[in-house]
Amino acid sequence: MDFLWRIFKTGPDAPRITDEAEVKHKFNYIRWQVFISITIGYAFYYIIRQSYAVIKKPLLASGIVDPVQVGIIGSVFFITYGLGKFVNSFLADRMNNKRFFTFGLFISSVTMAGMGLVNSFVPLAVLWGLNGWFQSFGAGPSIVALNQWFSNKQRGTLYGIWFTSHNLGSSFAYFAIAAIVTAYSWHMGFIAAGVISLLGSLVLYNTMSDRPETRGLPNGAVYYGEKTEEEVENEKKQTVGAMQWNAVVKNPAVWILGFSSLCVYIARYAIESWGVVYLTSEKGYDMMGAAGVMAYVQVAGIFGAFLCGWISDRFFNSKRNMPALIYGLLYTASIAAFVWAPESFYTDLLSMTVYGFTMGALVCYMGGLMAVDIVPKRVTGAAMGMIGLLSYAGAAIQEFVTGKLMTITLVNGVKVYNFGYATEFWVGAAFVSTLLALLVWNAKAQDE
Repeated sequence: MDFLWRIFKTGPDAPRITDEAEVKHKFNYIRWQVFISITIGYAFYYIIRQSYAVIKKPLLASGIVDPVQVGIIGSVFFITYGLGKFVNSFLADRMNNKRFFTFGLFISSVTMAGMGLVNSFVPLAVLWGLNGWFQSFGAGPSIVALNQWFSNKQRGTLYGIWFTSHNLGSSFAYFAIAAIVTAYSWHMGFIAAGVISLLGSLVLYNTMSDRPETRGLPNGAVYYGEKTEEEVENEKKQTVGAMQWNAVVKNPAVWILGFSSLCVYIARYAIESWGVVYLTSEKGYDMMGAAGVMAYVQVAGIFGAFLCGWISDRFFNSKRNMPALIYGLLYTASIAAFVWAPESFYTDLLSMTVYGFTMGALVCYMGGLMAVDIVPKRVTGAAMGMIGLLSYAGAAIQEFVTGKLMTITLVNGVKVYNFGYATEFWVGAAFVSTLLALLVWNAKAQDE
Protein backbone atom coordinates (compact mmCIF):
# COMPACT_ATOMS: atom_id res chain seq x y z
CA MET A 1 0.00 0.00 0.00
CA ASP A 2 2.87 2.34 0.77
CA PHE A 3 4.34 1.59 -2.65
CA LEU A 4 1.01 2.37 -4.36
CA TRP A 5 0.63 5.57 -2.34
CA ARG A 6 4.08 6.77 -3.41
CA ILE A 7 3.19 6.10 -7.06
CA PHE A 8 -0.18 7.83 -7.08
CA LYS A 9 0.05 10.64 -4.52
CA THR A 10 0.28 14.19 -5.83
CA GLY A 11 3.84 15.35 -6.45
CA PRO A 12 5.79 17.97 -4.50
CA ASP A 13 5.61 21.65 -5.44
CA ALA A 14 8.16 22.60 -8.07
CA PRO A 15 10.22 25.82 -7.78
CA ARG A 16 7.89 28.69 -8.62
CA ILE A 17 8.26 30.31 -12.04
CA THR A 18 8.72 34.05 -11.48
CA ASP A 19 8.36 35.40 -15.01
CA GLU A 20 4.71 36.52 -15.29
CA ALA A 21 4.58 36.15 -19.07
CA GLU A 22 5.88 32.58 -18.82
CA VAL A 23 3.39 31.77 -16.05
CA LYS A 24 0.49 33.05 -18.13
CA HIS A 25 1.56 31.20 -21.27
CA LYS A 26 2.30 27.92 -19.48
CA PHE A 27 -0.82 27.98 -17.30
CA ASN A 28 -3.08 28.70 -20.28
CA TYR A 29 -1.49 25.99 -22.42
CA ILE A 30 -1.58 23.27 -19.77
CA ARG A 31 -5.12 24.00 -18.54
CA TRP A 32 -6.62 23.48 -22.01
CA GLN A 33 -4.48 20.42 -22.52
CA VAL A 34 -5.88 19.04 -19.25
CA PHE A 35 -9.46 19.91 -20.19
CA ILE A 36 -9.23 18.20 -23.57
CA SER A 37 -7.62 15.18 -21.88
CA ILE A 38 -10.36 14.69 -19.28
CA THR A 39 -13.11 15.19 -21.88
CA ILE A 40 -11.68 12.76 -24.44
CA GLY A 41 -10.44 10.46 -21.69
CA TYR A 42 -13.85 10.15 -20.07
CA ALA A 43 -15.31 9.40 -23.52
CA PHE A 44 -12.91 6.42 -23.64
CA TYR A 45 -14.26 5.29 -20.27
CA TYR A 46 -17.75 5.34 -21.79
CA ILE A 47 -16.67 3.41 -24.90
CA ILE A 48 -15.88 0.57 -22.52
CA ARG A 49 -18.98 1.00 -20.40
CA GLN A 50 -21.51 1.17 -23.23
CA SER A 51 -19.90 -1.56 -25.29
CA TYR A 52 -21.38 -4.12 -22.89
CA ALA A 53 -24.87 -2.87 -23.77
CA VAL A 54 -24.05 -3.34 -27.46
CA ILE A 55 -22.66 -6.85 -26.90
CA LYS A 56 -25.52 -8.09 -24.66
CA LYS A 57 -27.72 -9.48 -27.43
CA PRO A 58 -25.04 -11.47 -29.32
CA LEU A 59 -23.72 -12.66 -25.96
CA LEU A 60 -27.17 -14.04 -25.14
CA ALA A 61 -27.49 -15.53 -28.61
CA SER A 62 -24.24 -17.43 -28.08
CA GLY A 63 -25.87 -19.47 -25.31
CA ILE A 64 -22.93 -18.93 -22.96
CA VAL A 65 -25.14 -16.97 -20.55
CA ASP A 66 -28.88 -16.71 -19.97
CA PRO A 67 -30.89 -13.50 -19.32
CA VAL A 68 -30.66 -13.88 -15.53
CA GLN A 69 -26.89 -14.20 -15.70
CA VAL A 70 -26.63 -11.17 -17.99
CA GLY A 71 -28.63 -9.22 -15.40
CA ILE A 72 -26.34 -10.40 -12.61
CA ILE A 73 -23.26 -9.35 -14.60
CA GLY A 74 -24.77 -5.89 -15.04
CA SER A 75 -25.72 -5.64 -11.35
CA VAL A 76 -22.19 -6.57 -10.27
CA PHE A 77 -20.89 -3.67 -12.35
CA PHE A 78 -23.25 -1.15 -10.76
CA ILE A 79 -22.34 -2.32 -7.25
CA THR A 80 -18.59 -2.11 -7.79
CA TYR A 81 -18.90 1.14 -9.74
CA GLY A 82 -21.05 2.85 -7.11
CA LEU A 83 -18.77 1.83 -4.25
CA GLY A 84 -15.67 2.60 -6.30
CA LYS A 85 -16.91 6.04 -7.26
CA PHE A 86 -17.38 6.84 -3.57
CA VAL A 87 -13.94 5.57 -2.49
CA ASN A 88 -11.86 6.67 -5.48
CA SER A 89 -13.41 10.13 -5.72
CA PHE A 90 -12.38 10.70 -2.09
CA LEU A 91 -8.86 9.51 -2.99
CA ALA A 92 -8.73 11.79 -6.06
CA ASP A 93 -8.40 14.85 -3.79
CA ARG A 94 -4.98 13.53 -2.72
CA MET A 95 -3.75 12.04 -5.96
CA ASN A 96 -1.63 12.85 -8.97
CA ASN A 97 -4.63 12.61 -11.26
CA LYS A 98 -2.46 12.33 -14.36
CA ARG A 99 -1.50 8.88 -13.10
CA PHE A 100 -4.73 8.02 -11.28
CA PHE A 101 -7.03 8.88 -14.19
CA THR A 102 -4.96 7.13 -16.86
CA PHE A 103 -4.24 4.08 -14.68
CA GLY A 104 -7.97 3.49 -14.17
CA LEU A 105 -8.59 3.66 -17.92
CA PHE A 106 -5.60 1.40 -18.62
CA ILE A 107 -6.73 -1.40 -16.26
CA SER A 108 -10.36 -1.02 -17.33
CA SER A 109 -9.20 -1.51 -20.92
CA VAL A 110 -7.21 -4.63 -20.01
CA THR A 111 -10.17 -6.23 -18.19
CA MET A 112 -12.45 -5.35 -21.13
CA ALA A 113 -10.14 -7.07 -23.60
CA GLY A 114 -9.94 -10.01 -21.20
CA MET A 115 -13.70 -10.45 -21.38
CA GLY A 116 -13.29 -11.29 -25.07
CA LEU A 117 -11.03 -14.19 -24.15
CA VAL A 118 -13.38 -16.05 -21.78
CA ASN A 119 -16.41 -18.22 -22.48
CA SER A 120 -18.40 -18.65 -19.28
CA PHE A 121 -20.53 -16.72 -16.79
CA VAL A 122 -18.26 -16.55 -13.73
CA PRO A 123 -15.15 -15.05 -15.39
CA LEU A 124 -17.35 -12.61 -17.31
CA ALA A 125 -18.99 -11.47 -14.04
CA VAL A 126 -15.64 -11.19 -12.24
CA LEU A 127 -13.99 -9.20 -15.03
CA TRP A 128 -16.99 -6.88 -15.48
CA GLY A 129 -17.07 -6.32 -11.72
CA LEU A 130 -13.37 -5.39 -11.76
CA ASN A 131 -14.13 -3.14 -14.70
CA GLY A 132 -16.77 -1.33 -12.63
CA TRP A 133 -14.20 -0.57 -9.92
CA PHE A 134 -11.63 0.84 -12.33
CA GLN A 135 -14.31 2.71 -14.29
CA SER A 136 -14.81 4.70 -11.09
CA PHE A 137 -11.35 6.25 -11.54
CA GLY A 138 -12.84 8.55 -14.20
CA ALA A 139 -15.32 11.07 -12.80
CA GLY A 140 -13.64 12.15 -9.54
CA PRO A 141 -10.19 12.85 -11.03
CA SER A 142 -11.81 14.69 -13.96
CA ILE A 143 -13.64 17.13 -11.68
CA VAL A 144 -10.67 17.56 -9.35
CA ALA A 145 -8.47 18.42 -12.36
CA LEU A 146 -11.12 20.82 -13.68
CA ASN A 147 -11.19 22.66 -10.37
CA GLN A 148 -7.42 22.76 -10.07
CA TRP A 149 -6.93 24.42 -13.45
CA PHE A 150 -10.03 26.61 -13.96
CA SER A 151 -11.86 29.34 -12.06
CA ASN A 152 -15.21 29.07 -10.31
CA LYS A 153 -16.73 31.36 -12.95
CA GLN A 154 -15.70 28.98 -15.74
CA ARG A 155 -16.67 25.79 -13.94
CA GLY A 156 -20.31 25.53 -14.98
CA THR A 157 -19.70 25.99 -18.69
CA LEU A 158 -16.74 23.61 -18.79
CA TYR A 159 -18.46 21.01 -16.59
CA GLY A 160 -21.33 20.91 -19.07
CA ILE A 161 -18.98 20.49 -22.03
CA TRP A 162 -17.03 17.76 -20.20
CA PHE A 163 -20.29 15.98 -19.41
CA THR A 164 -21.00 15.49 -23.13
CA SER A 165 -18.13 12.97 -23.11
CA HIS A 166 -20.76 10.45 -21.93
CA ASN A 167 -22.63 10.88 -25.19
CA LEU A 168 -19.48 10.93 -27.33
CA GLY A 169 -18.22 7.65 -25.91
CA SER A 170 -21.65 6.02 -26.00
CA SER A 171 -22.20 7.04 -29.63
CA PHE A 172 -18.85 5.57 -30.65
CA ALA A 173 -19.70 2.32 -28.87
CA TYR A 174 -23.12 2.06 -30.48
CA PHE A 175 -21.75 2.57 -34.00
CA ALA A 176 -18.15 1.31 -34.11
CA ILE A 177 -18.35 -1.58 -31.64
CA ALA A 178 -21.71 -2.66 -33.08
CA ALA A 179 -20.13 -2.77 -36.54
CA ILE A 180 -17.20 -4.84 -35.25
CA VAL A 181 -19.51 -7.29 -33.47
CA THR A 182 -21.66 -7.63 -36.60
CA ALA A 183 -18.65 -8.23 -38.83
CA TYR A 184 -16.78 -10.56 -36.49
CA SER A 185 -18.11 -11.72 -33.10
CA TRP A 186 -18.98 -10.63 -29.58
CA HIS A 187 -15.45 -11.66 -28.57
CA MET A 188 -13.99 -9.08 -30.93
CA GLY A 189 -16.40 -6.43 -29.58
CA PHE A 190 -14.88 -6.74 -26.11
CA ILE A 191 -11.32 -6.94 -27.43
CA ALA A 192 -11.71 -3.97 -29.80
CA ALA A 193 -13.20 -1.72 -27.10
CA GLY A 194 -10.37 -2.70 -24.77
CA VAL A 195 -7.57 -2.16 -27.31
CA ILE A 196 -8.94 1.19 -28.52
CA SER A 197 -9.21 2.52 -24.95
CA LEU A 198 -5.84 1.05 -24.01
CA LEU A 199 -4.18 3.06 -26.77
CA GLY A 200 -6.15 6.10 -25.62
CA SER A 201 -4.83 5.74 -22.06
CA LEU A 202 -1.22 5.77 -23.32
CA VAL A 203 -1.81 9.00 -25.24
CA LEU A 204 -3.64 10.63 -22.32
CA TYR A 205 -0.77 9.91 -19.94
CA ASN A 206 1.33 12.32 -22.00
CA THR A 207 -1.28 15.08 -22.07
CA MET A 208 -2.72 15.05 -18.53
CA SER A 209 -1.05 16.97 -15.70
CA ASP A 210 -0.86 16.97 -11.93
CA ARG A 211 -1.95 20.14 -10.06
CA PRO A 212 -0.45 23.52 -11.12
CA GLU A 213 1.98 23.81 -8.19
CA THR A 214 3.84 20.69 -9.37
CA ARG A 215 4.61 22.52 -12.63
CA GLY A 216 6.03 25.61 -10.94
CA LEU A 217 2.75 27.52 -11.34
CA PRO A 218 0.56 29.23 -8.73
CA ASN A 219 -2.47 27.56 -7.20
CA GLY A 220 -5.47 27.94 -9.51
CA ALA A 221 -7.46 29.99 -6.99
CA VAL A 222 -4.51 32.39 -6.64
CA TYR A 223 -3.97 32.61 -10.41
CA TYR A 224 -7.61 33.61 -10.96
CA GLY A 225 -7.63 36.06 -8.04
CA GLU A 226 -10.14 34.05 -6.00
CA LYS A 227 -7.75 33.74 -3.02
CA THR A 228 -4.49 35.13 -1.79
CA GLU A 229 -1.33 33.06 -1.30
CA GLU A 230 -1.77 33.46 2.45
CA GLU A 231 -5.32 32.08 2.35
CA VAL A 232 -4.18 29.07 0.36
CA GLU A 233 -1.31 28.39 2.77
CA ASN A 234 -3.64 28.62 5.77
CA GLU A 235 -6.04 26.20 4.08
CA LYS A 236 -3.20 23.71 3.58
CA LYS A 237 -2.70 23.55 7.35
CA GLN A 238 -5.92 21.55 7.53
CA THR A 239 -5.50 18.00 6.23
CA VAL A 240 -7.51 16.82 3.24
CA GLY A 241 -9.15 14.15 5.39
CA ALA A 242 -10.36 16.71 7.92
CA MET A 243 -11.69 18.95 5.17
CA GLN A 244 -13.50 16.03 3.53
CA TRP A 245 -15.16 15.17 6.83
CA ASN A 246 -16.12 18.72 7.78
CA ALA A 247 -16.97 20.21 4.40
CA VAL A 248 -18.49 17.16 2.70
CA VAL A 249 -19.56 14.33 5.00
CA LYS A 250 -20.91 16.67 7.70
CA ASN A 251 -22.39 19.14 5.22
CA PRO A 252 -26.22 18.79 5.17
CA ALA A 253 -26.43 20.55 1.79
CA VAL A 254 -24.28 17.85 0.14
CA TRP A 255 -26.55 15.12 1.55
CA ILE A 256 -29.68 16.95 0.35
CA LEU A 257 -28.20 17.32 -3.13
CA GLY A 258 -27.25 13.65 -3.03
CA PHE A 259 -30.82 12.59 -2.27
CA SER A 260 -32.08 14.99 -4.95
CA SER A 261 -29.73 13.31 -7.42
CA LEU A 262 -30.94 9.91 -6.19
CA CYS A 263 -34.49 10.91 -7.20
CA VAL A 264 -33.29 12.30 -10.55
CA TYR A 265 -31.62 8.95 -11.25
CA ILE A 266 -34.75 7.02 -10.31
CA ALA A 267 -36.72 8.89 -12.96
CA ARG A 268 -33.83 8.85 -15.44
CA TYR A 269 -33.24 5.11 -15.37
CA ALA A 270 -36.99 4.43 -15.28
CA ILE A 271 -37.44 6.16 -18.63
CA GLU A 272 -34.24 4.86 -20.19
CA SER A 273 -34.73 1.27 -18.99
CA TRP A 274 -38.48 0.98 -19.55
CA GLY A 275 -39.33 3.66 -22.14
CA VAL A 276 -39.45 1.32 -25.16
CA VAL A 277 -41.39 -1.30 -23.20
CA TYR A 278 -43.85 1.34 -21.97
CA LEU A 279 -44.50 2.72 -25.46
CA THR A 280 -45.02 -0.72 -27.01
CA SER A 281 -47.15 -2.03 -24.13
CA GLU A 282 -49.21 0.99 -23.10
CA LYS A 283 -49.40 3.15 -26.23
CA GLY A 284 -49.45 0.67 -29.08
CA TYR A 285 -46.13 1.54 -30.74
CA ASP A 286 -44.16 -1.02 -32.70
CA MET A 287 -40.53 -1.58 -31.74
CA MET A 288 -39.05 0.74 -34.39
CA GLY A 289 -41.49 3.54 -33.61
CA ALA A 290 -40.76 3.33 -29.89
CA ALA A 291 -37.01 3.24 -30.50
CA GLY A 292 -37.35 6.28 -32.77
CA VAL A 293 -39.02 8.31 -30.01
CA MET A 294 -36.42 7.27 -27.45
CA ALA A 295 -33.55 8.08 -29.80
CA TYR A 296 -34.33 11.77 -29.39
CA VAL A 297 -33.49 11.48 -25.70
CA GLN A 298 -29.75 11.05 -26.35
CA VAL A 299 -29.62 13.88 -28.89
CA ALA A 300 -31.51 16.26 -26.62
CA GLY A 301 -29.34 15.14 -23.69
CA ILE A 302 -26.19 16.30 -25.48
CA PHE A 303 -27.61 19.81 -25.91
CA GLY A 304 -28.95 19.86 -22.34
CA ALA A 305 -25.59 18.95 -20.82
CA PHE A 306 -23.62 21.19 -23.19
CA LEU A 307 -25.72 24.29 -22.53
CA CYS A 308 -26.73 23.99 -18.87
CA GLY A 309 -23.43 25.19 -17.42
CA TRP A 310 -23.13 28.03 -19.90
CA ILE A 311 -26.72 29.11 -19.20
CA SER A 312 -26.12 29.28 -15.44
CA ASP A 313 -22.76 31.03 -15.88
CA ARG A 314 -23.98 33.49 -18.50
CA PHE A 315 -27.47 34.38 -17.28
CA PHE A 316 -27.52 33.49 -13.56
CA ASN A 317 -24.06 34.66 -12.43
CA SER A 318 -22.84 31.04 -12.01
CA LYS A 319 -25.71 30.27 -9.63
CA ARG A 320 -27.52 27.00 -10.29
CA ASN A 321 -30.59 27.31 -8.03
CA MET A 322 -32.97 29.10 -10.40
CA PRO A 323 -32.10 27.11 -13.55
CA ALA A 324 -32.25 23.90 -11.49
CA LEU A 325 -35.78 24.79 -10.39
CA ILE A 326 -36.86 25.55 -13.98
CA TYR A 327 -35.27 22.38 -15.31
CA GLY A 328 -36.74 20.32 -12.45
CA LEU A 329 -40.31 21.45 -13.12
CA LEU A 330 -39.93 20.80 -16.86
CA TYR A 331 -38.35 17.41 -16.10
CA THR A 332 -41.33 16.41 -13.97
CA ALA A 333 -43.86 17.74 -16.49
CA SER A 334 -42.20 15.94 -19.41
CA ILE A 335 -42.25 12.57 -17.63
CA ALA A 336 -45.88 13.10 -16.61
CA ALA A 337 -46.82 13.90 -20.21
CA PHE A 338 -44.94 10.85 -21.46
CA VAL A 339 -46.66 8.37 -19.17
CA TRP A 340 -50.13 9.92 -18.75
CA ALA A 341 -50.94 11.80 -21.97
CA PRO A 342 -53.06 9.94 -24.55
CA GLU A 343 -51.22 8.19 -27.36
CA SER A 344 -49.82 10.77 -29.75
CA PHE A 345 -46.55 10.55 -31.61
CA TYR A 346 -46.00 14.32 -31.47
CA THR A 347 -46.81 14.55 -27.76
CA ASP A 348 -44.48 11.66 -26.98
CA LEU A 349 -41.75 13.08 -29.19
CA LEU A 350 -42.04 16.51 -27.59
CA SER A 351 -42.13 15.13 -24.05
CA MET A 352 -39.03 12.96 -24.67
CA THR A 353 -37.17 15.87 -26.27
CA VAL A 354 -37.89 18.06 -23.22
CA TYR A 355 -37.07 15.14 -20.93
CA GLY A 356 -33.72 14.50 -22.66
CA PHE A 357 -32.72 18.17 -22.56
CA THR A 358 -33.65 18.65 -18.90
CA MET A 359 -32.24 15.27 -17.86
CA GLY A 360 -28.87 16.17 -19.39
CA ALA A 361 -28.90 19.41 -17.40
CA LEU A 362 -30.12 17.96 -14.09
CA VAL A 363 -27.64 15.08 -14.10
CA CYS A 364 -24.97 17.80 -14.49
CA TYR A 365 -26.41 19.99 -11.74
CA MET A 366 -27.59 17.44 -9.15
CA GLY A 367 -25.11 14.78 -10.16
CA GLY A 368 -22.12 16.85 -9.10
CA LEU A 369 -21.88 20.48 -10.18
CA MET A 370 -24.04 21.99 -7.42
CA ALA A 371 -22.20 19.99 -4.75
CA VAL A 372 -18.83 20.96 -6.20
CA ASP A 373 -19.94 24.61 -6.07
CA ILE A 374 -20.42 24.57 -2.29
CA VAL A 375 -17.30 22.73 -1.10
CA PRO A 376 -13.64 23.84 -1.08
CA LYS A 377 -11.64 23.07 -4.20
CA ARG A 378 -9.40 20.66 -2.28
CA VAL A 379 -12.31 18.27 -1.62
CA THR A 380 -14.33 18.36 -4.84
CA GLY A 381 -13.50 14.70 -5.43
CA ALA A 382 -15.13 13.74 -2.13
CA ALA A 383 -18.26 15.69 -3.08
CA MET A 384 -18.45 13.78 -6.38
CA GLY A 385 -18.02 10.53 -4.48
CA MET A 386 -20.88 11.24 -2.10
CA ILE A 387 -23.22 12.30 -4.89
CA GLY A 388 -22.21 9.35 -7.07
CA LEU A 389 -22.88 6.78 -4.35
CA LEU A 390 -26.39 8.11 -3.70
CA SER A 391 -27.13 8.57 -7.44
CA TYR A 392 -26.42 4.96 -8.30
CA ALA A 393 -28.35 3.84 -5.25
CA GLY A 394 -31.28 5.58 -6.94
CA ALA A 395 -30.65 3.62 -10.15
CA ALA A 396 -30.71 0.36 -8.19
CA ILE A 397 -33.82 1.36 -6.21
CA GLN A 398 -35.65 2.14 -9.44
CA GLU A 399 -35.11 -1.33 -10.86
CA PHE A 400 -36.34 -3.01 -7.69
CA VAL A 401 -39.37 -0.79 -7.04
CA THR A 402 -40.53 -0.68 -10.68
CA GLY A 403 -40.29 -4.47 -10.82
CA LYS A 404 -42.45 -4.72 -7.71
CA LEU A 405 -45.08 -2.23 -8.91
CA MET A 406 -45.58 -3.53 -12.45
CA THR A 407 -47.34 -6.75 -13.42
CA ILE A 408 -46.95 -9.10 -16.38
CA THR A 409 -49.83 -11.11 -17.79
CA LEU A 410 -50.14 -13.47 -20.74
CA VAL A 411 -52.73 -12.53 -23.37
CA ASN A 412 -53.01 -15.05 -26.20
CA GLY A 413 -49.53 -16.23 -25.37
CA VAL A 414 -48.05 -12.71 -25.50
CA LYS A 415 -46.57 -10.98 -22.46
CA VAL A 416 -48.43 -7.77 -21.59
CA TYR A 417 -46.79 -5.30 -19.21
CA ASN A 418 -48.98 -3.25 -16.86
CA PHE A 419 -47.02 -0.48 -15.16
CA GLY A 420 -49.79 0.52 -12.73
CA TYR A 421 -48.39 2.57 -9.88
CA ALA A 422 -44.87 2.50 -11.37
CA THR A 423 -45.55 5.61 -13.43
CA GLU A 424 -46.66 7.50 -10.31
CA PHE A 425 -43.43 6.43 -8.65
CA TRP A 426 -41.42 7.83 -11.59
CA VAL A 427 -43.21 11.18 -11.70
CA GLY A 428 -43.16 11.44 -7.91
CA ALA A 429 -39.40 10.88 -7.81
CA ALA A 430 -38.84 13.65 -10.36
CA PHE A 431 -41.00 16.05 -8.36
CA VAL A 432 -39.32 15.19 -5.05
CA SER A 433 -35.91 15.83 -6.61
CA THR A 434 -37.07 19.38 -7.42
CA LEU A 435 -38.40 19.95 -3.90
CA LEU A 436 -35.17 18.73 -2.31
CA ALA A 437 -33.09 21.06 -4.48
CA LEU A 438 -35.12 24.00 -3.12
CA LEU A 439 -33.80 23.23 0.37
CA VAL A 440 -30.29 24.29 -0.66
CA TRP A 441 -31.37 27.44 -2.46
CA ASN A 442 -29.15 29.67 -0.30
CA ALA A 443 -26.23 27.27 0.20
CA LYS A 444 -22.94 29.17 -0.03
CA ALA A 445 -19.54 28.07 -1.27
CA GLN A 446 -17.32 27.33 1.72
CA ASP A 447 -14.13 28.53 0.05
CA GLU A 448 -15.39 31.94 -1.01
